Parts: sequence; C-alpha cells; structure tokens
Amino acid sequence: MSRADSTPVVGADPGADDGLLLPRPPGVLRRFWSRHPLIADVLIAGAALLLSLPAASFRSGFPTQPTVAETVVAIVLIVVACAALVFRRRQPLFVFAACMIPSVVLAPSLVPATQLLPAFALYAVAVYRSTRAAWICFGIACATLALATGIAALRAPADVSLLVTSLVSGIVAMLIGGLIGTNVGNRRRYLEALIDRSRQLLVERDQQAQLAAAAERTRIAREMHDIVSHNLTVVVALAEGATATADPERARAATEQIADTARGALTEMRAMLGVLREPEAMPGALLPLESASVADAVEAAQRAGFPVVLHTEGRVDPLPADIRLATFRVVQESLTNAMRHAPRATLIDVQVAVDETAVDVSVVNDGVPSPTVAAPPGVRGGYGIPGLRERAAHVGGTFTAGPGDGGRWIVRARLPLPAATREEPTP
Repeated sequence: MSRADSTPVVGADPGADDGLLLPRPPGVLRRFWSRHPLIADVLIAGAALLLSLPAASFRSGFPTQPTVAETVVAIVLIVVACAALVFRRRQPLFVFAACMIPSVVLAPSLVPATQLLPAFALYAVAVYRSTRAAWICFGIACATLALATGIAALRAPADVSLLVTSLVSGIVAMLIGGLIGTNVGNRRRYLEALIDRSRQLLVERDQQAQLAAAAERTRIAREMHDIVSHNLTVVVALAEGATATADPERARAATEQIADTARGALTEMRAMLGVLREPEAMPGALLPLESASVADAVEAAQRAGFPVVLHTEGRVDPLPADIRLATFRVVQESLTNAMRHAPRATLIDVQVAVDETAVDVSVVNDGVPSPTVAAPPGVRGGYGIPGLRERAAHVGGTFTAGPGDGGRWIVRARLPLPAATREEPTP
C-alpha cells in the first residue's frame, strides 16, 4: 500500500499512523473532519448556538416570565458557552464547566434553552478525556441541577411540575450526550492503543534486526579470526624456517607447505563466503566441516615444526555439525596461541575425549613466558580466547584458559551433546 492511499485514522491524533501505512477510513466526510478538526469544532459550536439562542428569545410556559435584562444575560452566556465549545478538544473539563453555568445561574424559565450545551460538552469530555471523567461530570451536573431546581421550587411552588420536567429533560439530554461520547471515545482510544502497539512492534522489529545483524557480524568476525589467525601463524612459522635453513630441499619443502596452507585458508574463506551468499542458509556453522578436522589442525602445526601430540578417545565424526566445528575451532585457536606465544614449547598436548554426554577438549603446552614480564607498549589481548568462550557458550558448553604449574598454559572446554545424540551410543 502506498502512502498516498493512507490517511490518519478518524478520531486519532494527527500523525498517529506514521510509518504504519494504515488504510484510509471510509467516507469522504469522516476523512474531511479528521483533516480539519477546527472546522468541525466551529460548525458544532454554530449548531449549538442556532439550537439554543432562539429558545432563549421565545416565551416559555412558565408563569413567571424572564425580564429583558435576564434575557440579554441569557443570550450573552449562551454565546460565551457556544464559543467555549470551539476548545472542547483541548480543554473538555473547562468547556463543560462553562456550559453548565447558564443552566445554574439563569432564571428557571430560561434554563430549557441551555440544556443542549452541557450535552455537547459532556460528549467532548467522554471522547477527549475519559469515560470515568465523563460520568463524574455527569453525576456532579445532576446533583447541581437538582439543587438548583430545589431552590427554585422553594421560591416558586407553583412551578414545581415545570421545574421537574426541565430537570428531567436536562438530565436526559446529558445522558444521551454522555452515552454517545462514551461509545465514540472508547472506539477512539481502542484505535489509538492499536496504533501505539503497532508502532511498538515496528520499533521492536527494528531493534531485533539490529541485534541480529550485530550477532551475525560477531559470528562472521569470529570465523574470520579463527581462519586467518591460525593459517597465517602457520605460514609465518614455515616462512621463518625456510629463511633460516641453508638446505635448499628443506626450504623448498617449507615453501610447498606454505602454499598448501594458504590454499587451505582460501578454500575455507570461499566456503564461508559461499554460505553467507545463500539466502536460505540456516544460521549455524559458517564453514562446511568436510575438510575441517582436529587432525588437520594438528598436522598443520606439526609441519610448522611444533611438537604437537594428539590423543583422542571416541569419534568426532558422528557428532552434530556445531559440536564438531566448536571442537575444531578450540583446538585450532589453542594451537595458534601456542605457536605465537610459546615458540620454545617442548610439548603441546592435545586431548579430545568423546563420551555419551559431552566432548572434553584439552590443550596443554609449556614454554609460556613468565607472567611478570611486561608486555610491549601498545600490545593488548586478542580476540581468540573471548571468541572461543563465546563459541563454547553458543553450544551450551564451558571454556577455561589460563596459566598452570611449570610454565604451562592450559585450555579446557566441555561441550555437551544434544539429548538426541546421547540416546545413540558413540561407536
């Protein structure tokens, strides 16, 4: 639906449907009143004046007729009350009080000419204030009119029947105005509540989209870090070894391994970007796991000249994809950190144990520098360990990393298996 086909809802605040593209309300007149509320208020005030002013000039059925001065005062009060109706949307309580004044202060013979004014004002209170305020005003007005009628009856006992008739007709007129206003006001408030709720849903939708985009960016950044950090560390180690050796054969073998590692990194990057380009891809592991295994990560570190030993219990292949990827990334990033921060390590022990409930991953290396050695200026912690902690938490697992005895660095992760996987024994 285009914006040209949508207009504000009748009775709702202008601009209440901004961004919602609500359908146009039916009826040309209703759309006109919704766009020009001041014209509607002026017409209503004029209609009230035309209905009330002639009645103040005619001779009434009361035995005691009003004087000329009382008639002039009545006309002035009626004109003022009708003028107040123009402000009925912004100050409905004030307008109701102004419309009640003529019914209370004028002579009993002039009161019937003012009975429509409180009905118009009470309608405005019910629509633009609240139903509760309208019925409170109705009760106060009835009590005030009854008191004024009682005082008038004590002064002129012969006019009791006419006074009671005037009181009943005034109460009935206000009751009709209040009932109509309550119906219109409740509908108006209901539409406003629906529009407010729709606006809240739009805001929440935008917020959820922003949160999802931020989570996706974090997930992609984590995958990029794991791929680039590990493979570049291996490439750097191989390149340094090839540069340091004087044996052409060993240098050639190192450069071949550099090429293989770089090609593997490119393959992983293409696979990840290919998944991102698929609009129907489910959010999960960004990297297909056919070529990602713990043994490959260990072998790459061994080719770079690091003393890595792998111990496995159980099989990782039958596990769900997210558990396999988390296991692979924990081992890969731990080896990367060991190669970067413990180049003099004599042993890097990798253990992966699979049982019926969880996968336990442990990577322990020695040769960690003393924690008392100050870091170079401008160097700060990387994103590897926080990323692994987030990855483990994503599959409901736990992750710890920290120094141990004898200059060791210990990384442990426990990744619980889903209930459906636990039912099937691991071969």
